[in-house]
Amino acid sequence: MSNSFGYLDIILLGMIAGFIILRLRSILGRKTGHESKIYPSFAEKEFSMPQKDVVAEKKNLEILEGNDKKEFLKGAEIAYESILTSFASGDLIKLKSLLSPNMFSNFSEAIKSRNKENIKSEFTFIGMKESSVENYEKIKDNLFATVKFVAEVISVKKDKENKIIEGNPDKIKFVTDSWKFTRNINSKSPNWHLSEIISK
Repeated sequence: MSNSFGYLDIILLGMIAGFIILRLRSILGRKTGHESKIYPSFAEKEFSMPQKDVVAEKKNLEILEGNDKKEFLKGAEIAYESILTSFASGDLIKLKSLLSPNMFSNFSEAIKSRNKENIKSEFTFIGMKESSVENYEKIKDNLFATVKFVAEVISVKKDKENKIIEGNPDKIKFVTDSWKFTRNINSKSPNWHLSEIISK
């Protein structure tokens, strides 16, 4: 009888040992998220082509469309507002960065004449209603784009006695302008400059 109990004990112990070994193998074989990376160098690689193999996409400067046109109009609208407000305040430094040399000379003379006559200009830009590219062309190394602006502004001129001689401070008026911007493609600066105000 004692021998039979001995065999049963051995069998039970063997089963328990096997069960423990299987459990250990299953636990040690699982990923816990704390183990070291198998390929640590892979994470250091950037998902981009080597610089020497990258070929810069050459833009077609003969046309202006798509996102390039949208971005250009955004910039033109900002320039339009900045030029008008800078002219009203007499900010020649700001104007110089936005105008072609010839246009800067014209604006400077107009500001000097206004100051000489003691005329004060008050200007408030309300908002842009619409803008559109009326004409675009490439002539040799220069790009030209004519933009039509429709905006809402309040513009008033006062004399030296602070009397209103033009405009109404309480009235918003619509203004429609056609401005031609230019840019030299060989210039390091990507900025466009106002080169002409087209009278219609």
